[in-house]
Amino acid sequence: MDLETLRQGNFAQLGQAITAWKGVMDKLKTLEKDARDDLKAKADKANWAGVNATVSREFITKTAGEFSDAHTQAKSIHDILNDTRDELVSYKEQLEQALERGRKKNLTVTPIAGGGFTVTMLIHPDRAAKGHDVPDHSPQDAEHLRDDVQRILNRATESDTTAATVLRALVDQAETGFSGASYGDRDSAIDAMRKAEEAAKLLKEKGDEMSPEEFQKLNGLLASYKNDPLFQEKFAAQVGPKGMLEFWSDLSSPDTTKDLTRTQLDQLGEFQKNLGHVLGGATQSDSPAMRQWENDMVRLAGERYNTRHGDVWGYQIMSNLMRTGDYDDQFLNKYGNELVAKEKEMKLPDRYWNAPPMPKMNFIGDTEFGRDPMTGFLTALANSPDASTDFFNAKEPQDNAQWVLKDRPYFDDSPLDDGPNEAKDAAGKAMFAAVSGVTDPEAPGTKYQEHTPEQREAMKRSLAILAGTGNDFPPEMRDSMAYAMGNHGDWVHKAMSDPVGRHELDAGQLMEVSKQISRNRDDYQTLTQVMHQSVVADIVTEKAHPEDSLDRAGRTIGFLEEARYQATNTDKGEALADASWEKSWRYHIVGGLLTPWHPAGDAVQRGVDLITAKMLEDEQNRINAQATADHTKTYENRSEELRGLADLWYRENKEWAEDPTHEGYSKDHGIYSQIEGAANDGNKKAEGVSGTQ
Repeated sequence: MDLETLRQGNFAQLGQAITAWKGVMDKLKTLEKDARDDLKAKADKANWAGVNATVSREFITKTAGEFSDAHTQAKSIHDILNDTRDELVSYKEQLEQALERGRKKNLTVTPIAGGGFTVTMLIHPDRAAKGHDVPDHSPQDAEHLRDDVQRILNRATESDTTAATVLRALVDQAETGFSGASYGDRDSAIDAMRKAEEAAKLLKEKGDEMSPEEFQKLNGLLASYKNDPLFQEKFAAQVGPKGMLEFWSDLSSPDTTKDLTRTQLDQLGEFQKNLGHVLGGATQSDSPAMRQWENDMVRLAGERYNTRHGDVWGYQIMSNLMRTGDYDDQFLNKYGNELVAKEKEMKLPDRYWNAPPMPKMNFIGDTEFGRDPMTGFLTALANSPDASTDFFNAKEPQDNAQWVLKDRPYFDDSPLDDGPNEAKDAAGKAMFAAVSGVTDPEAPGTKYQEHTPEQREAMKRSLAILAGTGNDFPPEMRDSMAYAMGNHGDWVHKAMSDPVGRHELDAGQLMEVSKQISRNRDDYQTLTQVMHQSVVADIVTEKAHPEDSLDRAGRTIGFLEEARYQATNTDKGEALADASWEKSWRYHIVGGLLTPWHPAGDAVQRGVDLITAKMLEDEQNRINAQATADHTKTYENRSEELRGLADLWYRENKEWAEDPTHEGYSKDHGIYSQIEGAANDGNKKAEGVSGTQ
């Protein structure tokens, strides 16, 4: 900013623009509140059904989010403009004060061509009016005035240009719509961008040869700004995809010049997490630089990178950086499609991913080497449910779900640990996210969303594929599938209890999957407990035909009981299929599984706790080191669970049950007879669909 621009600056128009932005911001805040508290709140509570309901609810939710982002962006723009205007007004006042101090010493500042200025005498002593004394000044006074004016102009220029930089960066965050990036002033925004440049420069110039102090500085910057959108985008764009891959491949090599891997080993896990958060957030930016970054990363991931210890694939490097952070959905699906295609081309991917010599590339945890790129990628999908839904429904360019759930030849990436296969476990978690729209079923405060048609399709596909694995069903996926069935509990309950098989979900597939889940005692308990939620909710909410909810309850319990019987009696009285059944039973809380269609959440949860306790009482009485081969004895021992459900049903429907026109539902006999008969029917149905009848 030159001298005359600041000296003659009239910031009234900028003030008017800020006032106008304040009006826009306030209106958007009102619209955001209305969209959130009125429109979306009503949509969430509405008891809608059908495809239009799902589409409408999704549209309203997205629209409410856009209003929120619009208000956030408008507020950031307003605050940055206001901050900049106040600074420029202050600099103009400082300039006027400096010029006035100069005049008192007979010094003036005049602009020169090209934007500079010069300090001269205001009145030459020889030209002063007769009898008028001209103030004296020293050469130092002129130098001080020059320096003061230059400092003020520099600061004003800094304020003006950085405001323009920040505003452009904010707008670039979203190609369409609005950005959710929030900044209260210009300084915090420009500071984030400068820190990103500092971090990127350190990583690019020093790489794995940085000193421990430099590494700690870099890690500190990533930790401090890992959630800052401008920092994320600037850092990722400046390092570039190839620079990032080369850095991590060098860092993974155990013989770095500065020995960074060994001296900072205890910090590398946190560093990896911080880096993943930053890169994930960067992919959320719609700036041209990040769109190019994503396309280049997908391409470069298929190439190999040389380290001092051996060559590694770009997929292996990038997937390890995906274990944390929220990556853009489109990027994840482009990356995932290419990764699956590459693995299918390899036919036996472990021969490539695990080919010696191969360095350790994952520092999160102690056991997993990070050589299997599918683990990190599937973990990223589990953190991005919408992307996971798209991935599991994709049939072109290949069937992704078929590959990761059944066909893929997994390998051991933690040879020093005898625990479950991490990649299979990640596949199960990604599958759950795909069918539910939820990242973690056990996270406190988890709220399940109304299912979209795409999520239901992913559920049907996953059920069919895993049912097709038979006894090769991956044990690591049992808990995730149990939670998935609970998440779709209303759907599953209706399918299990349907007497004539008219439901969308295939009863034979449900039986096979339920049986495989039930091979492990803890996973069987999870499945039964989550299904209790749907059974109890059905009893609490079914008012048109109460007798149907009692019948459905018995049939579903009978169906699950047959699955348990077949799972634990595979050898007809010989050793149990899984040693977990020999352990003592204990109740564990399954939180957050009540779905929006339950209008009486607390009542449902109280009922679930009661019925699950009854079920565990039954199990404690009948399960020991040997399975019970006799169906009659097995089913007699479920009496407490069924009795508890019948009692609950009677409390909810006492008036209906005592109506003389409704015979067979008396409190002391009829309800128990009804649910027992329904359970037997459920047993027979399950036997029939499993081919054991």
